[in-house]
Amino acid sequence: MTITVVIADDQALVRGGFRVLVDAAADMTVLGEAADGAEAVDLAARLHPDVVLMDIRMPVIDGIEATRRITAADDTEATKVLMLTTFDPDEYVYAALRAGASGFLLKDTRPEDLLEAIRVLAAGDALLAPNVTRRLIKEFADRPERNGRPVPDVLSGLSKREQEVLVEIAGGWNNTEIGARLHISAATAKTHVSRLLLKLRARDRAQLVMIAYESGLVTPG
Repeated sequence: MTITVVIADDQALVRGGFRVLVDAAADMTVLGEAADGAEAVDLAARLHPDVVLMDIRMPVIDGIEATRRITAADDTEATKVLMLTTFDPDEYVYAALRAGASGFLLKDTRPEDLLEAIRVLAAGDALLAPNVTRRLIKEFADRPERNGRPVPDVLSGLSKREQEVLVEIAGGWNNTEIGARLHISAATAKTHVSRLLLKLRARDRAQLVMIAYESGLVTPG
């Protein structure tokens, strides 16, 4: 099954480089290129790619707003967005995940790692490495208005084990690591993750992390 990709970046040279890389992969193809956020939203709506490689700083509308529009629209809600930037992501990671991005990488990432990230997102998972999770935790720690917020009713439908798995997801652990930490198999951990996605109506693990922290189930530190 071929993974379809749209590339959004305001620099033609960067777009061209990504296109050559992606098209060279046997399991991927580029459907189109966008030079700004508005074009990215339009292409996503017309072409329905599996993954959009999205630059953050672009004209007309930026990558974060474009991501928000793509993930919020009914006809493109299945499209995954991988945010790419030349800047350190500290100031962007929270906003990007809030907008619905499923992954976050710097542009100096190794080519093979970028291709693997596209595959991870296309498979329905999120690219949320522990270092990105730590940045997200710091963002929540710096928001005093969160303190003492109650767990909403949406979490009351989760079993004790599902809440335990959600806590581990918020720590940035993968299914194998969650299984080892909770003394269950990786397959069982995967099943719990799938149920959490369904019950909480989350797009991917990135949104599960957001829910864990915003609900108060998990607190920084």
